[in-house]
Amino acid sequence: MEKHLIGRGLLAGALGGLAAFVFAKIFIEPVIGRAIDFEDGVGAARESLEGHAHGAHEHGVELFTRGVQSNIGMGFGVLAFGLAMGALLAVVFCATYGRVTTLSARALSVLVAGGMLLSLWVVPALKYPPSPPATSLDETIKQRTMLYLLVVVLSAGLFVGSVLLGRRLAPRFGVWNATLIGAADYIVSMAVVFLILPTIDEMPGPVTDAAGTIIFPGFAADDLYEFRLYSLGTQVVMWATIGLVFGALASRLLEGKRSGSGLSEASLSA
Repeated sequence: MEKHLIGRGLLAGALGGLAAFVFAKIFIEPVIGRAIDFEDGVGAARESLEGHAHGAHEHGVELFTRGVQSNIGMGFGVLAFGLAMGALLAVVFCATYGRVTTLSARALSVLVAGGMLLSLWVVPALKYPPSPPATSLDETIKQRTMLYLLVVVLSAGLFVGSVLLGRRLAPRFGVWNATLIGAADYIVSMAVVFLILPTIDEMPGPVTDAAGTIIFPGFAADDLYEFRLYSLGTQVVMWATIGLVFGALASRLLEGKRSGSGLSEASLSA
């Protein structure tokens, strides 16, 4: 049964990745194009000031063309991420269905997808929000990557711990109050994490000459806002698709299994 559910999770993840790619292609791609134009403009301005190449292409010719990066590269990356998240959702579903809650397969799938969206992307992005190309330093990419992954792991672990805490307190305080306590525990825990970890602010300012005259303006705040807003939209589209599709597929599988073999839905936990 678990293998069949994970297979359906992969299918849901593929569809979620495809939907996210279409959304990103329509909304994020133009912003990335403007960010790359900004990077080229900064390079040209610095080159004119210093009299030698100091721009974005100083490391040589690009290995892949812009068309390959924005189509095949982004498409493959989003699809692979969707597949991984679909499989992960299916694993969490298998671990909780019939054990942790009495919700239906559809409701549990959507609830798990929402929780994963919140803990794996929304909350980590509050500390280290996504930024378009040309707005970060190449020499800090390793530090930024490690810090972001650390926040994702801590957020996921603390989220699970808060859910378990709420379930343990439910018999004593009631479901509603226990849910509020669990939510407060997660919020406070993540606030402490945010305070401990360093803040990264690398937004490039304008290029100026020795007299302080602006030669090239800084990165547009509107483009940064749109990139982060559409990045959130991409994740919402992907997780909504995964949750709804997997819920429908899992419900059909479990209902068919029950009607065909006489097993209850709770047999998944056996």
